[in-house]
Amino acid sequence: MACVPFLASGVRALRADLRYVSPAATDSAGQIGNPVVYPRTLYPAIDPFESGLLDVGDGHQLAYDVSGNPEGVPCVFLHGGPGAGVSPRSRTFFDPEFYKIVIFDQRGSGKSIPNAADDLAGSLVENTTPKLVGDIDLLREHLHIAKWGLVLGGSWGSTLALAYAQTYPRHVDALMLRGVFLFGPDEVNYLFSEGGTFGQNPVAWEKYTEYIKDTSADWEREQTNLLGAYWVRLTSEDAATRAAAASAFVGYELSISKAVIDPAGIEEVLGTPSILIPFAVMEVHYMLNAGFLRRGQLLDGVATMAAHGHRVAIAHGRADYVCQPQAAWRLTKALREAGAEVDLEFVSGAGHSDTEPGLADAMVRATDKFKGFLGLDKT
Repeated sequence: MACVPFLASGVRALRADLRYVSPAATDSAGQIGNPVVYPRTLYPAIDPFESGLLDVGDGHQLAYDVSGNPEGVPCVFLHGGPGAGVSPRSRTFFDPEFYKIVIFDQRGSGKSIPNAADDLAGSLVENTTPKLVGDIDLLREHLHIAKWGLVLGGSWGSTLALAYAQTYPRHVDALMLRGVFLFGPDEVNYLFSEGGTFGQNPVAWEKYTEYIKDTSADWEREQTNLLGAYWVRLTSEDAATRAAAASAFVGYELSISKAVIDPAGIEEVLGTPSILIPFAVMEVHYMLNAGFLRRGQLLDGVATMAAHGHRVAIAHGRADYVCQPQAAWRLTKALREAGAEVDLEFVSGAGHSDTEPGLADAMVRATDKFKGFLGLDKT
């Protein structure tokens, strides 16, 4: 789901294909350049003191880095998408004096090898949720971390964080989740198959379907399986077809991801193949395979989290059109009924992206609040 990293300096950008991207709503108040000021902002940018590539098998090497306090409470940032990758900004949700901050690009994404833009077939080898969950624990072991004090995941990252906590409950103390996605069939169909977003942004939905219609030899059939139709084009042998499909798919999602859309941000992502291609390919790959999760798995697994004393904080935009607020509410209710301690905050005026100041404020306040629970004795 949509939450893409800021581009690093030196990343090659091409001309963005905006043919199937809906125009942004008006911004007469100038909020793109002058966003609302919230009490908390991100921590200052920091450089890592360690970085590398971790061979996790199946032909994949994960790019990671470590920053903050070398003796601090270990935390890990799980990016969205799947396929969106991390950026230096991912480090700034945590107090660097308190946390030992780990970020990494998941299989096929970002600086990990292979990136889907360079080797599509290789990037998809064993690219599943169980494998990604295992990768998180391999990285923990590689860095000689006994357990993660805090796992932060947004959008797809929230899905992955829950799956990890339920698979390795002894290796987690707390979770901070943003834009919850439980991978229920209703959530997938709402976003990609049944036009659920038409009610909020009808032009975006029509552009999403129009691309398939305009490139289809059998629209009557393909309109009943839009994700499958996108997959055919994203895995085409023709590079131009792959790029056009990725631009239409990612452009749709980015155009509904924020309360105030910045067209320049969309152009930047759509013009950067190393971000664009993995984002589209991995997301459709996972959507077509139900997230490689049993139906209802993440809600069924909350008892394990409660039994191990996991603390959970959730921040969800009230105007999130990508991951519906009902997912955050259902997860909260399930956790509380299982006996877990959970704080849920619906953020007014915010959509889905962690670049929105209201969500950034809520996330930083949550990671700060966890410092009292975690304490330096839990390293």
